[in-house]
Amino acid sequence: MNAPDLRKTFPRSPTEALGGFVLLARIIDKCRAVIAGTNGEYNYNCPLDRRFFDFTGIDADEFKALVATGANDDEVLAWVKDKTQHLSADQIAAWCYDTRRRAPQSVEEKAFFENYWRKFAPHARHISAWFEMLDAEEKRL
Repeated sequence: MNAPDLRKTFPRSPTEALGGFVLLARIIDKCRAVIAGTNGEYNYNCPLDRRFFDFTGIDADEFKALVATGANDDEVLAWVKDKTQHLSADQIAAWCYDTRRRAPQSVEEKAFFENYWRKFAPHARHISAWFEMLDAEEKRL
C-alpha cells in the first residue's frame, strides 16, 4: 500500500476530483495513512468524509477494508463506481458543486469557522467555504 505520511505532508486537496468525486482522493489518502499509522492529526471518517459516505451510501468500514487490501486509486474508484450506479452523472456533479462551495451553516459552525480562519488563514480574506479553508490551512491558497 502506498500510504502517505500525513505527519510530514498533507492529503490531497478536497477539491481534487477522482472519477468525478471531490473528496474521494483525500479520503483514500487519509484511510491509507490511518491503516499505516501515519495519519498524524488527520482522521478517517470525519464529518467531511461522512458527507461523501452519506451521499454515496458507501459504508466507511467496507471502504477501509478495500483500501487495506492495497487497492490502488483506480481499483478503489472502480469499486466506488460500482457502488454508486444508482447515482446519475448529474446528481454526482450537483453534489460536487454543492460540497465544493459548502459554507458553515449553524451559529456554532460559523463561530468555529471564524476562529479556525483567524488561526490558520488570516492572510486569505476571501475564504467562505470549508474546502477553501482546508486548502489555505494546507498552504494551497
